[in-house]
Amino acid sequence: MQARMSNPAVAVPGALPALTGLGEAVQKAGLPPSTLNLVYLRASQINGSGWNVRKHAADLREAGESAERVDGVAAWREAPFYSGAERAALALAEAATRIGDRTDPVPDEVWHEAAVHYSEPELAALLLAIGLGNLWHRLIIATRQPAA
Repeated sequence: MQARMSNPAVAVPGALPALTGLGEAVQKAGLPPSTLNLVYLRASQINGSGWNVRKHAADLREAGESAERVDGVAAWREAPFYSGAERAALALAEAATRIGDRTDPVPDEVWHEAAVHYSEPELAALLLAIGLGNLWHRLIIATRQPAA
């Protein structure tokens, strides 16, 4: 596949440092890096962003995550490899990524379960991570950035 153009975050002066700065702020919020990468991978799968699926699966593997945990993300509800906190983060990632799929995009039960496991600053970081991931997906998919 041929890219339609360079990544917009690179083409617009100042955009890439702003987006990477947001990513760095999210990483410093105290969430486990594995949780962030699981969330990024799940949102990437939902959005069909091959470039991001490849990146986040590789990041998880490089961090020492097992093949079961990496490969099971797409079916996390049925897989026994995730903690309650990770399940809550994955449910929130799915809901906040699929906001157009239902009338109540982030149901109270999803929000409340996430709030059981994460403080308000951690929830804020999760939401920023989900939003940032979804922004990257839209940029990469719209411009057809190749996965390799």
